[in-house]
Amino acid sequence: MEKYLKNKRIFLAGLYHETNTFAPGRLTLGDFRVLKGEQMMESCGNGSPLGTFLEEAKRLQWEVVPLVQVVHSPGPMVEDRVVEFFLEECRKSLDSAGSVRGDALFLVLHGAMCTERWSDAEGEVLAQLRNIPSLATLPIYGTLDLHANFTQRMAQYSNGLLTYRENPHTDAAETARRAAQLLHRALKDGNQRLTRFVPTNILWPPTGTGTSDEPMKGLERLARHLEEKMGFDAVNVFAGFAHADTPDTGVSFSILYDPHKITSSQLDSAAEQLRALAEQSKKEGLPEEWDLEEAIVDALEKKKFPVCLVEPADNIGGGSPGDDTSVLRALLRHGIRSAGVVLNSPAAVVQLLSCALGSEQEVTIGGRSLPACPGPLRLRVRLVSRTDGNFRLEDRQSHQASMGGVEVAMGPCALVEAEGISILLTSRPTAPMDLGQWRSQGCDPEKFNFLGIKAAVAHRRAYNPIVQASYTVRTPGPSSSDLTSLSYQLVRRPSFPLDA
Repeated sequence: MEKYLKNKRIFLAGLYHETNTFAPGRLTLGDFRVLKGEQMMESCGNGSPLGTFLEEAKRLQWEVVPLVQVVHSPGPMVEDRVVEFFLEECRKSLDSAGSVRGDALFLVLHGAMCTERWSDAEGEVLAQLRNIPSLATLPIYGTLDLHANFTQRMAQYSNGLLTYRENPHTDAAETARRAAQLLHRALKDGNQRLTRFVPTNILWPPTGTGTSDEPMKGLERLARHLEEKMGFDAVNVFAGFAHADTPDTGVSFSILYDPHKITSSQLDSAAEQLRALAEQSKKEGLPEEWDLEEAIVDALEKKKFPVCLVEPADNIGGGSPGDDTSVLRALLRHGIRSAGVVLNSPAAVVQLLSCALGSEQEVTIGGRSLPACPGPLRLRVRLVSRTDGNFRLEDRQSHQASMGGVEVAMGPCALVEAEGISILLTSRPTAPMDLGQWRSQGCDPEKFNFLGIKAAVAHRRAYNPIVQASYTVRTPGPSSSDLTSLSYQLVRRPSFPLDA
């Protein structure tokens, strides 16, 4: 049997995007990074879920048939063409394989992708893949992000999609390994796994979904208990992505099981326990945030530096543009002389291209994306350095690695200084998930008194060990933690906390 398993042929594809439907703009196919066929094999060992699956497939001596990978970091609404292209490429690759028979399909997905036509993009993709004759009866396994808005269609058309268990997503690579091992077990015993979908009517902002805190900590603990006690292959806890306005947005669960071993009553019992705990602890998923001015005053009074000013409303890892100037303006008002702020401001980078290093220049920074934000900031700065913006993650388990591996491209960057504040201007929104972002620019983040962080939870693994305090502050933006402030149109109602 083991010798037979070594000859298994696995089709491999990836479609990865977390869509913030409240963020301005629209992504086209040209914005996505596309890897076709053998190009995907170069990802082996790069720390991403795709790269880790390739490592595990090599260990298991599987033959991998790569189809296509289409990827973009979190951002605004996606044009339909992206999904259409992905499916076309899958079909073309499978047609090229001709009579070559596959034994399974492995997918690297996010689970919260929306296009103009399909609010459940992954569910649509899975349904259409099942309509391809060569995939119709194959087991489909793979990975999902913890913030997936999991759906009944995803459950119906797949067998074994596993989600991350940690937020920050330090276990993204490990999840791909677990999914490959689950597929290995299913191929070995010949039993097709099924998935039970367990929805709720609860929405939590990303700030309430850290797995070291309640309610996620307790839900993950219950999930592991149910796996062990009842013999499920996996119990997935999906925090959901509340900044996608869809009928399926929200907290949910999925139970992966062998129908030859698990009864309906066991599934019903587990689903009831998961829903009950989520309902019981739902208010814990709405953490309080500081007023920005009060946070700075409190930090100055306590004088325990460095401190983070965390700005989830402009959370780059949640699809926001990363150019709001609220925190920078507040630091300038208070005369802070030692601070580091990263702003996505490609126009300012272009303006500084012809300036001599060390020279001073008036530039317009950030603030171009959101009407509710203070707007662009005109500031006299000294140009410290320019780089191509490429860096390698210092931490291979960084949340950032889950989105594309250890190599990160911020686009052309300019490091400037204004009134004692270091400002890193990037050409692409780049989430603050790894200290290498600053150190690659010649800065030591531990030497700043204040650090502006455009994130919700994903920064914690990198920054919590180096700071004395962290303040999550309220600012305007499309990733606001106050979900009642957002103009939902499609989410199922009633839902907590939108309805009393």
